[in-house]
Amino acid sequence: MKDASFFERRKLESLEPWALRQHQFARLNALLATILPTNRLYAEKLGGISLPLDSFEQFDRLPHTFKEELIDRRHHGDFAANLTYPVEHYVRYHQTSGTSGRPIMVLDTAEDWNWWVNTWQFTLDAAEITPGDRALLAFSFGPFIGFWSAFDALTRRGALAAPGGGMTSLQRLELIRTLRANILLCTPSYALHLAEVAENHQLDPRTLGVEKLILSGEPGASAPAIREKIATCWNAQVIDHSGATEVGPWGYSDSERRGLHIVESEFIAEYLSVEHGGPAAAGELSELVLTSLGRYGGPLIRYRTGDLVRPQWPAGYANRFVLLEGGVLGRADDMMIIRGVNVFPSAVEQILRSFPEVLEYRLRAFKVAQLDQLEVEIEDRLEQPARVAEELRLRLGLNIEVRCVTIGSLPRFEGKGRRFADDR
Repeated sequence: MKDASFFERRKLESLEPWALRQHQFARLNALLATILPTNRLYAEKLGGISLPLDSFEQFDRLPHTFKEELIDRRHHGDFAANLTYPVEHYVRYHQTSGTSGRPIMVLDTAEDWNWWVNTWQFTLDAAEITPGDRALLAFSFGPFIGFWSAFDALTRRGALAAPGGGMTSLQRLELIRTLRANILLCTPSYALHLAEVAENHQLDPRTLGVEKLILSGEPGASAPAIREKIATCWNAQVIDHSGATEVGPWGYSDSERRGLHIVESEFIAEYLSVEHGGPAAAGELSELVLTSLGRYGGPLIRYRTGDLVRPQWPAGYANRFVLLEGGVLGRADDMMIIRGVNVFPSAVEQILRSFPEVLEYRLRAFKVAQLDQLEVEIEDRLEQPARVAEELRLRLGLNIEVRCVTIGSLPRFEGKGRRFADDR
């Protein structure tokens, strides 16, 4: 049975563009009026503005926020610099993964955490989670916020949520079977690894009863080749979720699994063209910029996420929230120019994942005589790297060295995968 909040979320998704902008603008002015008196970071950055803002043109002139600003120790010592209240006002601690720099220590108030859990419900709607579902969360019990926010969102939904921290992969598989869990939450790469472990122990993951996988923590679940490979391994539906510790749970699967919708009732999204730096057109490769509207204790105004996307504004669909075709395509700081061709590790991964026999991979970028080069190591059951190299050449227009390594020799990841080494 769907409650009133479900229908309110459907109403927000279907707002006409002008109505959505009015909704966002009212939320934005309420946020700024609350945080500016006490938030030291934004008091410095936005000190010259007069409130309320009169138009989105004024908003567009506000400065961007960069990740480096959040580690400014002048404001709150080791904690994120964008805190609005004294530390004693906060009840939740998490931290970023640190894959692209020093981890950021992020705090949330009780009200912020309620916002997290409520915003997660858009993803659970997309997955059609009901109180009768049983979910295993195959994450560690560390400070990764995705596990904790998903766990609380599931329990608020009335689903049975089982924490899978501190377990081996085989123990998690056994728990899926004994609990009769029909929902699995993990990262895309761990979903593939867990299926591999099952097969190595004569278990068919397709027979374990998992009907849906909600995948987060790294890009990939909206990329067709990766999504289809995971869905085939488990004989299950794949739902993508995207968020960030410092930003919030901002994205969820499209009903046709074409990409990610941004929760525009809770975030103002902007898109900066990779080519010219200005506002991007529909379908143009761009960096995602987000403003969180409901996280008063740790707000972010025009935050440069570093995520690369291609925005589309759906016409003729019930859900009018912007759609990111293919989800998050990669990171701006991971883009390589190899012999004049722009290459993203995520694009290479999608090609590699189209080969069922390729179990794991690793990329390395390096220079030879000042020229960028890329090599790929793969664990390949067929031990035929030439066919993989040919597919990379056809689809990327590059000759890339591909070599086989011993099966099981490359690292596996429970959380965010680290498969790209930039040695340039």
